[in-house]
Order: sequence, then structure tokens, then C-alpha cells
Amino acid sequence: MQYKLAKIEDIEKVLELHFKYQIDSIKEEDKKDGFITTAFTKEQMIDLITLEQGLFIAVENEKIVAYVMSASWDFWSRWPMFVYMIEDLANLEYLGQKLSTKNSYQYGPVCVDKEYRGKGVLEKLFDFARENMSKRFPILVTFINKINPRSFEMHKRKIGLEVIKEFSYNNNNYYELVYDTSKKLESF
Repeated sequence: MQYKLAKIEDIEKVLELHFKYQIDSIKEEDKKDGFITTAFTKEQMIDLITLEQGLFIAVENEKIVAYVMSASWDFWSRWPMFVYMIEDLANLEYLGQKLSTKNSYQYGPVCVDKEYRGKGVLEKLFDFARENMSKRFPILVTFINKINPRSFEMHKRKIGLEVIKEFSYNNNNYYELVYDTSKKLESF
């Protein structure tokens, strides 16, 4: 298994994996095992790669089996949900500092093909992405929809993200979580 920064030529394969588990296109029987809510265009993926260096992939035999997206709040500010989160950052404190767009970034969405779940792929990819992003930001911030318990359990129990608050947006309920990017993941 290789863990690496995605390149432009990886976009189609990433979008195929994304579509397979996105809430609007996922098979009904797969929803219980986790899903992605945000849809992405090829142009947004190009920005994520070229402007943010924020698309991390796990590759086995030339097949992309997982991805992690991580980017500055500036990148995410094109979606209303993230604008809402940005406006609330100053109300949150972690590692002895108020959160801001300068000291934190948004992690996620993430996706692991179901054939590769439970094999440590997400943990290794998370740590690869964390190490890269830690060069720019000391704090990771993310959110998980409360109707996605598999993702919540994975990120809280196996990776060690901490719930900093709970919030509601657009008739959905979320956990907001944080992580110290200087902290290497030890659980794999």
C-alpha cells in the first residue's frame, strides 16, 4: 500500500470512489457503514490538489482505495456549512488558544473502500495527511453527522479526535472534533 499526495491524473479515480459512497449515490445497504455528504466537482478537486496540496490517497495495485481531504478554511469557504463553522471558530478553544482560520484547517471528508476497512488503511492515511498538514496548521478541525456513527467511532476511538462541541445546521446534528497535529498517531 502506498500513501501519497494525489496528482491531477488521480482525480477521476478519486471521484469514482467518492461517488460510490456519497449520500446521493451510495447503495442503501452501504449507508449504515458510513457515507460522505459533500459532493465535489473535478474543478474543486483540481484546486484541492494544486492550491492546497490537500488530497491524500492510499493506492494498492494502481487502485485508489482511500482518500483524505484536508484544506485551509479559505478553500472550504465556498460551501455554506463551512462558512457557518468559520464564523464560530473564535468561540472555540483548544491547546490553550482560540481557534482561527490561521491556526486550524478542515479535515475531511474521508473515504475508504469497504474492502479495505478495518485493516489500518484510514489510520495510516490519516497520519500521512496529518504529518503533511502539521507543517502549516497546529490544529485539525472536522465535523461528523450524528447519523454516521461508524465514522464517529472510528475517528474518536481509533484515531483519537476529541469532541469540542455539538451543533445543528440545516436540520442536521453534528459533532465537531479537533486534533493536535503535532501528535503522531500510534495506534497502527
